[in-house]
Amino acid sequence: MIKAAFGDRIDGWVQTLFPFLFSRSLDPNVLTVAGAVVCTAAAVAFAFGAFAAGALLLAAGGFFDLVDGVVARHRGVATPFGGFLDSTLDRLVDMVVLFGLVVHYAATGSVATVVLTGVVLVASVLTSYSKARAELVLGHFDGGFLERGERFGLLIAGGLFGIMVPVLWLLAVGTTFTAVQRFVLAHRLMAPLAESGERAPIHPVGEGESS
Repeated sequence: MIKAAFGDRIDGWVQTLFPFLFSRSLDPNVLTVAGAVVCTAAAVAFAFGAFAAGALLLAAGGFFDLVDGVVARHRGVATPFGGFLDSTLDRLVDMVVLFGLVVHYAATGSVATVVLTGVVLVASVLTSYSKARAELVLGHFDGGFLERGERFGLLIAGGLFGIMVPVLWLLAVGTTFTAVQRFVLAHRLMAPLAESGERAPIHPVGEGESS
């Protein structure tokens, strides 16, 4: 929802607020990797129960993830490998951050919360994968109640305000609903291709795609 509302303005905001990012020497792939490293540190903090520190690290990693695609597009250096790297590390981050929470709640003996976090993990990966797979066929595929930005924002809020379990319940419902939404939308958009007998084109995934 955030991307749908502000996606066409985010590039301009980043360029205005952080002009130093657009140095000719700055490789957007370095930003992508840096973001993944910082988010992995957030996962470790979550695993040890340092939720506020984990939330701040997650916010910092999310910043890198936001700006890498903007920098690549601005400099005209977006590449197929850059898109692959960004998308792949996004999936890694999605999994390790939630796995950090699984480790924490397993250590506390809260089996129910471990299962709850596992549901969020599976639904989040499914939500992201469904978008990526649909874009191979359709080229552009938007839609869904909780995209990646919203999921990160809720986890950050949960860590900062000490409401992680309620946030996990919201994520479990919201990400599952979003996955179902995307299945329904993909079926509706792809059905005409099947009916016409056309072979669907395979489209590359662009740099900095949100999911």
